[in-house]
Amino acid sequence: MVNRTLRAQRLVALFMFGCLLFSYPLLALFDSGGAVFGIPLLFAYLFGAWALLIVLVVLVVECSRR
Repeated sequence: MVNRTLRAQRLVALFMFGCLLFSYPLLALFDSGGAVFGIPLLFAYLFGAWALLIVLVVLVVECSRR
């Protein structure tokens, strides 16, 4: 039971972190018109943040099973 509560708290924290990552003030920092390997900086940031959130959710769910 404690493990389920801890997992739920971590998932809520990840949700809040995701809201922070995709909030307007942070997105505005990356909307500068630059490019990373030919990809616009804003798109690279969005994809990187999305991939990071997926990896963190997988880690939380898989580590809580053990």
